[in-house]
Amino acid sequence: MPDQAATGHTKTGALTGIRILDLTSVVFGPYATQMLGDMGADVIKIEAPEGDVMRAASPARHPGMGAVYLNSNRNKRSIVLDLKQQAARDVLIRLVSTADVFVHSMRPQAMTKLRLDYETLKRANPEIIHCSAWGYGSGGPYADKPAYDDIIQAMSGAADLTRRQGLTEEPAFVPAILADKTAGLHVAIALLTAIVHKVRTGRGQSVEVPMFESLASFMLVEHLAGAVFEPAEGPMGYQRLLAPHRKPYRTADGYITVLPYTTKQWRGFFTLADRPEMLDDPRVNDAGLRSRVIGELYQMVAEIMPSRTSADWLEALEQADIPAMPVNSLEDVLADRHLAETGFFREYDHPSEGRIRTPAPPMRFSDSPATIRKGAPRLGEDSRTVLAEAGYSDAEIAGLIDSGAVRRAE
Repeated sequence: MPDQAATGHTKTGALTGIRILDLTSVVFGPYATQMLGDMGADVIKIEAPEGDVMRAASPARHPGMGAVYLNSNRNKRSIVLDLKQQAARDVLIRLVSTADVFVHSMRPQAMTKLRLDYETLKRANPEIIHCSAWGYGSGGPYADKPAYDDIIQAMSGAADLTRRQGLTEEPAFVPAILADKTAGLHVAIALLTAIVHKVRTGRGQSVEVPMFESLASFMLVEHLAGAVFEPAEGPMGYQRLLAPHRKPYRTADGYITVLPYTTKQWRGFFTLADRPEMLDDPRVNDAGLRSRVIGELYQMVAEIMPSRTSADWLEALEQADIPAMPVNSLEDVLADRHLAETGFFREYDHPSEGRIRTPAPPMRFSDSPATIRKGAPRLGEDSRTVLAEAGYSDAEIAGLIDSGAVRRAE
């Protein structure tokens, strides 16, 4: 299964030797720590006795090993600690003394109750990087509120975009785990930054990555728009993205997406469309005016596209160097020839789940490759191994398991 054996790589990931204690669940934190595991980090997933809730998300071949869980927890080891018991908390503190990073996704009140805040853990390991990946930034009125993807999509303005565009009468969620994965990227960046700081200075620190602020920042890069200026220079919302006809276009026999963007591309499109009167139109030739009336141009595209088949359009647009591609279904993505030729999908044999397909790490490094070395672990699969590495004797491990403070895989 390991990529290195399959590809002949002998180099290791840049984070080899970095140990991360991962107390996150769902997708927000696990997506981030999986990326760091792909880059070589030793990620120890610390779970409650009931396990990460995404283990139960279907489809699954066996209980506790759902598809989303498998796709966001590779390159990790699992240990189960019942942190309601003092003995389990003692184990966690010992593990902290061996780690570089401690990352959790519990609300502030839960962290306070468990006494797992930065100041407490810093006494066990002065160099620890302590990352709080939670819903809302500390100090604000929402700090202790629960947060999940739909909640954050609603709070950030993302759920209002299709209504604002006129495509739906009501707000609608993006049918993807948008907030968790976007905020997860922020967690990965923050942890990489803190690791670099530690390598340079020898000092750990406290890091906070809230979902709400992460997705709001992500959304407002373009949609702050006129409110960038004080006083405002127009409404909020990036008008090109909110134009009602910015969508896949119907052709004579299906749909494609086409995006004339530059003046040259717009002139080329209207040439292909046999609309010579548009070649001297200032809406085509003046980039500033074009951005203000882009909805009018997109409406023209929508009216023109049904005149040819998808194949005819794609061939003509490619020859004119105008960006255009088919509209893929999810099944089409799985069969995409580009992804096949670049090795995007990887298959391996999981010890309990059989043959597994997963997207490969999309980033490429010439000297420190990202690799898939281990499939997502069963609940408590590595409890014994992790405890032994922390210096516990066989008798001590047996005692912890018998007491229920530590659980192991069945």
